[in-house]
Amino acid sequence: MSEAVTTVSLPAIPRLPVAVPRSGVSAEARRALRQLLGDLDRSIAVAFRNGADAVALARRRSDSVTRIVAHVWTACLGEVTDAALFAIGGFGRGLLFPYSDIDLLALVERPDASRLRALEQCFATLWDIGLKVGHAVREPTQCKSLAAADASVFTTLLDARRLAGDATLDATLRAIVDAPDMWPPKAYLHARLADRDARHARFDDTAYNLEPNLKDGPGGLRTIDSLRWLGQRLAHANDFPQMVTEGLLDPAECDTLLQAEATLRRYRFALHLEARRPEERLLFDYQRALAASLGFEDEHEKNLGVEQFMQGYYRAASQVERLGIQIADRFEEMLEPPCAAQPVGEDFIRYGSRLAVRDPDLFMRRPASMVEIFIARLDEKGLIGFTADTMRRIHQATAIVGIKLADDPQALSAFLQLLKRGAPAVEALWRMNRHGLLAAILPAFGKVFGRMQYDLFHVYTVDEHTVRVLRNMARFADTATHTEFPLACEIWPTLPKPEIMLLAALFHDIAKGRGGDHSVLGEEDAREFGSKLGLPSEDIERVAWLVRWHLLMSTTAQRQDITDPDVVHRFAEAVGGRERLGQLYLLTIADIIGTSPRLWNAWKDRLLSDLYTTTRYALRREAKPSHGAATRIATCRENAMQELMAEGRDRTAVEKIWAGFPESSFLRHHPQQIAWQTSAILDAAGKLPLIAVHPMSVRGSTELFVYAPDRDGLFANVTAMLDRLHFSVMEARVLSSNDGKALDTFLLLEAENQKPASPERADELHQRLQRALAQSAPIMPPRRSMSRHLKHFQMAPRIDFQQADGRTQMALVCSDRPGLLAAVTQVMMTCEVRVHDARIATFGERVEDFFQLTDRRNNPLEETQQQRLWHALVERIGPAQE
Repeated sequence: MSEAVTTVSLPAIPRLPVAVPRSGVSAEARRALRQLLGDLDRSIAVAFRNGADAVALARRRSDSVTRIVAHVWTACLGEVTDAALFAIGGFGRGLLFPYSDIDLLALVERPDASRLRALEQCFATLWDIGLKVGHAVREPTQCKSLAAADASVFTTLLDARRLAGDATLDATLRAIVDAPDMWPPKAYLHARLADRDARHARFDDTAYNLEPNLKDGPGGLRTIDSLRWLGQRLAHANDFPQMVTEGLLDPAECDTLLQAEATLRRYRFALHLEARRPEERLLFDYQRALAASLGFEDEHEKNLGVEQFMQGYYRAASQVERLGIQIADRFEEMLEPPCAAQPVGEDFIRYGSRLAVRDPDLFMRRPASMVEIFIARLDEKGLIGFTADTMRRIHQATAIVGIKLADDPQALSAFLQLLKRGAPAVEALWRMNRHGLLAAILPAFGKVFGRMQYDLFHVYTVDEHTVRVLRNMARFADTATHTEFPLACEIWPTLPKPEIMLLAALFHDIAKGRGGDHSVLGEEDAREFGSKLGLPSEDIERVAWLVRWHLLMSTTAQRQDITDPDVVHRFAEAVGGRERLGQLYLLTIADIIGTSPRLWNAWKDRLLSDLYTTTRYALRREAKPSHGAATRIATCRENAMQELMAEGRDRTAVEKIWAGFPESSFLRHHPQQIAWQTSAILDAAGKLPLIAVHPMSVRGSTELFVYAPDRDGLFANVTAMLDRLHFSVMEARVLSSNDGKALDTFLLLEAENQKPASPERADELHQRLQRALAQSAPIMPPRRSMSRHLKHFQMAPRIDFQQADGRTQMALVCSDRPGLLAAVTQVMMTCEVRVHDARIATFGERVEDFFQLTDRRNNPLEETQQQRLWHALVERIGPAQE
């Protein structure tokens, strides 16, 4: 995007006639003021779109509104004593964005009835002329008591600016703010940090939300305001340059904050104009339009203009968030009592709970020490951070040395030693990223700093996602998480070189946004960096392989039938060894959990652990394992029979039921599933339709079993009812018995939270479906409107057919929407197509479903029927349809 500077003249400040004191504002004058404000706002919008500076325009709007408010005050109250009007909030700071509120404080010594009526008239007039006013009327004593009780009230007074009225009340207000007992520095710092933590908690404690809040989110404009308020209260520094003078910021940090603030203010100004209201969230509704209006253009399909636009936000917000945390640490250090120095190794010393360098020039003299100090912090107990001076020197040295650090043998050696610490190293890597050091050692990582992907699947930017993947790795080393990740916690201690896993996590997405396959490009980066680190060739190959194939296990588990031995065998051949299998499993689940909190669930947990277990078994065999169907059927029958016998079931009755089961039941189901289904049929004693629901099955999900006379439309009816009850279908197996019964199995999760159903919900499903299937009438899915999020990510369906094993396999890739599966099955029923197997996978707004189909005579679909189905699906679920 071009960043050429354009000089655009600012709209003139409106000229107003002299107000006649206490004459009021006539209807005609109000119309004129409303027109004036409208003209002003329109000219400001035009100037911004022509390239005028957002801050200059916000100040011009503030100056103009100041003149209008003062005019109305004089007209309503006259030249009063003992009363004054103050601007507070952003207006107090002299900034008004296009749709910002006008926050006012009327300070009144003696608020008698006539004075209050005049104030009411003043505020009503301001509303009437089109200003959205928020106001408070306070006596000085009342103002003081409220400020003493609430730090947020006190903070508003820091920005107060008198607009009109008695000038002596400036000193009255200043006396309230400057009172020694009014929020002393330590109390005020704690209050502001508590407010910060509460605000951040509302946004998942990260600046990397898909629809971030420019004002109140982590790293937003409120964070910058808070730093200024702390500077005012704790160091009598009213702005960032004065904080540099006081030693709380270095010039580079000051420049970074001011540049980030300029970006956020520019985005906020554009957002207000685009939304035409005081919107502070960068919603999907506006992101593309904002990117275009600010000059961002698509580079290629993997670096869209909207992604570049959002990267600008994420980079600015993350810089503010990082510096905000560090500066808050400096304020805390400033208020701590002095401590005696204690040695920490040869190069470092500690002051109380903070680490420092002995030699102020150490980082410049020996850059590797910047890595070593993070290792020292890991080893030294009781530390909470670095001293302010040390943090500043890390930043200065990083800025000067820059990416030369990536070729410094000593620094790389120290970095490798850190990685070899395994799980404890993750916290140090997180801190190094906070200080910008990780991007200096890994320049490619710096390129994905703030890099987002414009979809609903990837919740975080690439750098934030990578850090979360690393932290998930560290959880696998923690025995306290064994209940949550039993298999991962068993595998992690068996790996001899944890640095391989940490490097794989660092590089698995490092090439995103460049164009091309990020796995292939990332593999090349991993090889190059492994060589720089001096890793053994076999370790370089292992890291490179994990980066290249980090999606293999996930795609195999979710898109293929892992109960098919051929699928498992092909996967085992690709993996090639048990250690590599364990490493890939750990990387896979850390990646999934780190992509979005909603992606990980019990069904995926079981799916991946099943693939791990069956592949590990396959890898134990020296030759290709025997996949004889007869052997597998016999094993499944034997294990299922053992379970049924343990329940006290009659063998003859079981065998009679199994005589009707197709062989594919024993090939595609776990023995526990066969035993559960058989028990349900026995208990039903011939009563059909049979509906059985297992709230938490062996497959990590709620299992639904439908046993009923087979008929066309049964599958569509079941999916329609599941949609009505807000269940997501993860997998479906549609089988027919030898005596004409449907043996349909559905693996379900709650659509709302992606968890298995509660016993109460499972009972509701059982009762509702039992009643519905007892009737012959078709069940129609409900019509629900598409969510606001999904509307912005619609794509044309991609439908592919291919013949295999006597059936037609159909792959459907399309945009998600409410009731999608129910709609698809309704279309299939209309087109006289039978579903025999379905695998459902949703990745944010993108759905990838796989079906095995036949016609009503159980033959593969002919070309004409495939075309009919294709056209019907495109018409029903295309982007224009809801």
